[in-house]
Amino acid sequence: MILWGQSFYGQTSEQKALEEKREQLQNEIRNINRLLFAEKKERGSVLDQMEALDKKITVRQQLIRVTNQQSNLLNRQINTNIRNIGKLRSELREIKEEYGRMIQKSYQNRSKQNRLMFLLSSESFYQAFKRLQYMKQYTDHRKEQGQRILVKTDELTRLNSDLNEERKVKEVLLAQNKKAKDQLFDEIQDQKALLGTIRQNESKYARAIDQKKREARKIDRQIERLIRSAIAASNKKSGKANTSSSKFTLTPEATLIAKNFSANRGKLIWPVEKGIKSQGFGIYNDAVYPGIKHQSNGVIIATDTGAKARAIFEGEVIAILSVPGGKKGVQIKHGNYISTYYNLSELFVKKGDKVVAKEELGTVYTNRSNGQTRLKFYLYQNTSRLNPEEWVYRL
Repeated sequence: MILWGQSFYGQTSEQKALEEKREQLQNEIRNINRLLFAEKKERGSVLDQMEALDKKITVRQQLIRVTNQQSNLLNRQINTNIRNIGKLRSELREIKEEYGRMIQKSYQNRSKQNRLMFLLSSESFYQAFKRLQYMKQYTDHRKEQGQRILVKTDELTRLNSDLNEERKVKEVLLAQNKKAKDQLFDEIQDQKALLGTIRQNESKYARAIDQKKREARKIDRQIERLIRSAIAASNKKSGKANTSSSKFTLTPEATLIAKNFSANRGKLIWPVEKGIKSQGFGIYNDAVYPGIKHQSNGVIIATDTGAKARAIFEGEVIAILSVPGGKKGVQIKHGNYISTYYNLSELFVKKGDKVVAKEELGTVYTNRSNGQTRLKFYLYQNTSRLNPEEWVYRL
């Protein structure tokens, strides 16, 4: 990792932003390698391998682009410094020449007798006073010129030092970019090899896709059924609205929670302490056959084995999900917002519990075949789906 403590690199917000982005991407690649490519005796499904490899290639390409931007920015800084150094050298040369002429003239008039005769030869007191003032100004000017030479020399030395540092940083950036491109080439070759394996058995891949879609639809239907059921039960309890409504009738307390939840849009905590987003929200192309579209109504977060799902905000547990295969889920109501945490192996809460932000809800399930630990996270407002990426901080 490069240390960017040099004074020249602290000059622009653009440079800082690019370095922060580069570090973020490098960290994401490390997490992808750690969380999505865990070494196990049994390899995961081809579908999981393909999606993980596709994600890493995408992030690697982003890293290369950001590093190129940094390199270009340094090029501009280096060129600017070269121009400034040339200008400073020219100014320093002029100052030194002028100072030399002053020293020579001062040497010619160096004796006290000459200075005294210069004053005594004045035709009047006023002229003598003006000559004395001139001699003082001349002496002060000499000192000022000497100081300017020192300042310009120091500035030139600093610029030369910055230029050398910039060139070193650029060399490191170029070396790292070459390494990233080599790694990208290897990953693309791996992807091609995996594609070859898939195309030798397309029917198996197609079955894996269909199974994944069926599981996703089953979870989606259960989540939405439980939300509608919770709305009906809540409204029936309030006695203020039709139980067939698609919206919660909110109490003053629930209204305040909903308002606070909405005010935290884009700032909500992650539903796990650490992890990476392995699948985003919305429609996306298949990693193998781009013509095939997939729909994701939530996000999938890869995390560490043994990780705990945690509440993103205060609220009340309104439902416990359970599907064949032993996987569980929790739904929490935040006013009229509902967060769902699915793919848990163990639960720490029950229906009716009040929870606070960061409270642990359960242990995220780890797939034994591929070693991956993934939380499926969904967000709704009443019965309307929301994109968690727009609500959770940097998701």
